[in-house]
Amino acid sequence: MKAFCIGLTAMMMGLAQEGMAQAAAQTAPAAPVVVERGTSDQIATMEAKLADWPQLGRYRAENAALGPAESGRVVFYGDSITDGWGRRPNTGEFFPGKPYVNRGISGQTTPQMVVRFRQDVIDLHPAAVVILAGTNDVAGNTGPMTPEMTEDNFRSMVDLAKANGIRVIVSSITPAADYPGRKGLMPAPKIKALNDWLKGYCVTHSVTYLDYYSALVDGNGGMKEGTSFDGVHPNATGYAIMGPLAQAAIDRTLSGK
Repeated sequence: MKAFCIGLTAMMMGLAQEGMAQAAAQTAPAAPVVVERGTSDQIATMEAKLADWPQLGRYRAENAALGPAESGRVVFYGDSITDGWGRRPNTGEFFPGKPYVNRGISGQTTPQMVVRFRQDVIDLHPAAVVILAGTNDVAGNTGPMTPEMTEDNFRSMVDLAKANGIRVIVSSITPAADYPGRKGLMPAPKIKALNDWLKGYCVTHSVTYLDYYSALVDGNGGMKEGTSFDGVHPNATGYAIMGPLAQAAIDRTLSGK
């Protein structure tokens, strides 16, 4: 009996000590979390994106300073492939002497472009808009997207333009065999499929189709050698191919032919 009491007392003391240790652990102040500089910068970038997801602030001041629409104003509306044209070194000039307005934003997807369409296209009162978009949808820049989601966003932009008396030119998505920052997505067949849909949609909805793709694609579904910086973004050679095609599409659209 005495041995049993001693054993029970020892067990209870052990449990008490374990409980005290757990309580101490719970009440002890947590170690400070050290945020690395890279992570801090990423958080700041994400917060800025959330604060202005469609990036309406990018062109707000420039739009206000633009003034009344000149005859023949055309808005080029898109992502980095539009944004970089004439702005990035070794991309040539962006239609010198023409009343054309560049409203591309690097990295943007079609849902973002739908949101800013009124501010950056309609309110500028252009005669026509050239829409080049979709590759960042395929890349998943703002999350996974189905082809149908991209198609719906093109429909929305075309409807908005037409409702406001703006003639529409829809560009093919430019080729890409892979994305430098997101390897392994195999975008080539997805881009071709979207382009096939865009071409058919333009035919059935009286919209001009601007075919950059056929002039730039190689045998693997990527950009032809020497026409891009990285297999995605055109260089001066690539834009020299695109420029005359765009101008021909604009001339055809504004003349009503």
